[in-house]
Amino acid sequence: MSELARQMDLILRGAVEVIQQSELEAKLTRSLKENRPLRIKAGFDPTAPDLHLGHTVLIHKLKHFQDLGHQVIFLIGDFTGMIGDPTGVSETRVALTKEQVQKNAKTYERQIFKILDPKKTTVEFNSRWMSPMKAEELIAISAHYRVARMLERDDFRKRYQEQKPISVHEFMYPLIQGYDSVALKADVELGGTDQKFNLLVGRDLQRDYGQEAQVVLTMPLLEGTDGVKKMSKSTGNYIALEDAPEEMFGKLMSISDTLMLRYYELLTTEYLDRVKAMHPMEAKQSLAEQIVSRYHDDEAGRRARAGFQQKFQEKEFPAEPDARIKLTPRDVKNPRAPEIGIVDLVAKTGLVSSKSDARRLVVQGGVEVDEQRQQDPNKTIALMAGHQYRLRVGRRKFALVEFKP
Repeated sequence: MSELARQMDLILRGAVEVIQQSELEAKLTRSLKENRPLRIKAGFDPTAPDLHLGHTVLIHKLKHFQDLGHQVIFLIGDFTGMIGDPTGVSETRVALTKEQVQKNAKTYERQIFKILDPKKTTVEFNSRWMSPMKAEELIAISAHYRVARMLERDDFRKRYQEQKPISVHEFMYPLIQGYDSVALKADVELGGTDQKFNLLVGRDLQRDYGQEAQVVLTMPLLEGTDGVKKMSKSTGNYIALEDAPEEMFGKLMSISDTLMLRYYELLTTEYLDRVKAMHPMEAKQSLAEQIVSRYHDDEAGRRARAGFQQKFQEKEFPAEPDARIKLTPRDVKNPRAPEIGIVDLVAKTGLVSSKSDARRLVVQGGVEVDEQRQQDPNKTIALMAGHQYRLRVGRRKFALVEFKP
């Protein structure tokens, strides 16, 4: 694999869109030829004092670029933070005071270096070039964009059509974010999919100011622990970087198996094929330990995992279950990749009167496998030799199932 292919492979991991990929390949090729690292920018508004795992999707992508030898710029929007990003909101945000923004910015610096290498990271504040700017300079920036173009943005268009107020200063947010790319001479800017309009403004302004347009790379919005909505403090489905180790571990163990794979893809550099080959319970505990270790330390990760296992696998599961079942290759369709349907698994315990009762119990949320509630009657359970599967059937019945090839 060529160096260009290696870099593209890591950069594109988990990405939603690259505008334009051919431009990125050209920039990387020139970077390798001239031994000049690219300038990679990602901006964060310090509108809240703590970061959660959803924020780290971008920070991990910055780390990928950093590991590839490029110059990472973590931009704290202390100036734009006083405007408030209008993205995705249905009404004008309440502006933060300068004091609130500065206080929150300090906590960001502390938290990001749990992922990024502080020696290889440039931390910038956009107040450095925006605060000294004179009124005529700000007006000159405004002249680069038309109101009609601003109203192409979904949230602005919806509010305009619904006759909801849009303050003039809100139009300044995407303009200033775009001008940040001019000030920093960014080669690449990262952002969530909801930031696409703002990121493209940066491309337009760079061209207007005689610079080569930055490449835009968008990353997905990480779902919270509910697996449905974007991770957010307002919805309560978040995992904060400064959560206590046990709390962080427990929240991660509560996510679905499907969401677990997404967290692996976006928050780690683990090979997904290796993760898929693991038993889901083992994979999830490994993920939780890894993340706790990253944001606390290795010992905290080990303690949190041991505490979880003791609490949920030893104390709550009875020493003498109601049934002990041993499955063999004859119980599965494909012995090379053994798995069994959740309904068949529950029926084989003998703790229900029929498969229809097993299905009904699953749909009603009355079945757990290794502390994970199973409500999809079509779900299949991957079987791993030597692992003892702990089944809770209803409220008071327990079974221990083992697969022996």
